[in-house]
Amino acid sequence: MHQNNRVVSLIFLFLLLGMEWACKSSEEEPSKLDVSSTRIELEADGESKEVSISSNTAWSAHASANWINMTPSSGTGSQTVSIAALANTTPDSREAVVQIVAGSLQREIQVSQAAGKSHPSYYIPADQTEMREISSLELAPELGIGWNLGNSLEAIGGETAWGNPAVTKELIDAVKAAGFSAVRIPVAWSKFTDESSFTIDPAWAERVEEVVNYVLDNDLYAIINIHWDGGWMQPTYVAEDAVNARLEAMWVQIALHFRDYDDHLLFAGTNEVMVDGDYGQPTPEYRTVQNGYNQTFVNAVRGTGGRNAYRHLVVQSFNTNIDHAVDFMEMPVDEVKDRLMAEVHYYDPYEFALDADSPVSEWGANADNPSKTAGWGGEAYATGQFKKMKSHFVDKGIPVIVGEYGAISKTNLEDHAVYRAYYLEWITQAMLDQSLVPFYWDNGHTGNHGFGLFDRNNGEQVYPDLIDKITPSIN
Repeated sequence: MHQNNRVVSLIFLFLLLGMEWACKSSEEEPSKLDVSSTRIELEADGESKEVSISSNTAWSAHASANWINMTPSSGTGSQTVSIAALANTTPDSREAVVQIVAGSLQREIQVSQAAGKSHPSYYIPADQTEMREISSLELAPELGIGWNLGNSLEAIGGETAWGNPAVTKELIDAVKAAGFSAVRIPVAWSKFTDESSFTIDPAWAERVEEVVNYVLDNDLYAIINIHWDGGWMQPTYVAEDAVNARLEAMWVQIALHFRDYDDHLLFAGTNEVMVDGDYGQPTPEYRTVQNGYNQTFVNAVRGTGGRNAYRHLVVQSFNTNIDHAVDFMEMPVDEVKDRLMAEVHYYDPYEFALDADSPVSEWGANADNPSKTAGWGGEAYATGQFKKMKSHFVDKGIPVIVGEYGAISKTNLEDHAVYRAYYLEWITQAMLDQSLVPFYWDNGHTGNHGFGLFDRNNGEQVYPDLIDKITPSIN
């Protein structure tokens, strides 16, 4: 009995000594604090990265700059911390320090962030005033059926150099009354006060603005572009650098001049860019350079800020060809979401719609003389082409403008007028059926081989029957 008590006492003593040793060991164990990285680099747009903290005690994190956030900012023991930076909107890179403190221990993490986007001197902050929260796909139906003010402001040598009178508000009033909802205004901007810097003559910019206001004052949409303009926009590697410099310089000036206009004014970057005389399939060089011109245009406009940060922009396929659009067109990268439209043109079949020397005078299912038809390009073909644009673009959120289409008059061929009326009615409706936006090409010439619908001297309708075919819902 006594011996057993002695054993129990000894065991109890050893337990007490063990507990005392364990407590002393715990008290004497030094604090530990380590971090998995002592330096991190973050992108300008607000990137975050994780850092592991290894500790056997409580710790807290503190940043030397208010553009850094830590989650969590304190804890006990080992843990992962997310270090995030707000977007850097300054043109300079920046650095800060995140300090991790655990008792008397400290560790530092150097944080650097890349420079934000630098803006040119003419840039002003984005301004969405009167720029509705509406995507280009939602805007497109509002354009309705459009009309082209052709062979006027894009005429080389001056507004009246290609046979049309100066544009008047009376003419645009007549276009509105005829049922059109939008006007595409082709412009040749190469009227310089300083050709070496591509400085556009202010008087010319003001004249273009005057015509734009004729359109907007009629509650119509307006699209302005850089048209053929002498053909300086060749899509070759040899011309690429010079064209990009000129394109950027000119679009910056245009965008600045019209920066305060609301979203009823759209910009279109180019027109029918191709290598002179080469109507074949574009080479990789041609299409790469042409796609690059679209990107230069978008960058130049967005870089002016203000309302142009939200403006709806129109970019074209190579030579505005539908097949080239489907096969080769790459939409530009845009910092603004859903504010781009694609543009193609349609003049098929060429022999009927555009070739003044062709004896082809009939088109469509009602054509009864094979010798007077093109033998291709009928209703089924047109439907197939328009369906391509719908499936490749519209159905993917990119609206499509058919910026030019039509059929010339052939008053020298007695049966052409009937088929021309049918063509314009059918083609217009076929485009609308595929959610495309048609813009009839009017060059002002109302005689043989012309596209004109109005007398540009007074705005009177020369072909009211054709206008009825194009805008049937209004007339």
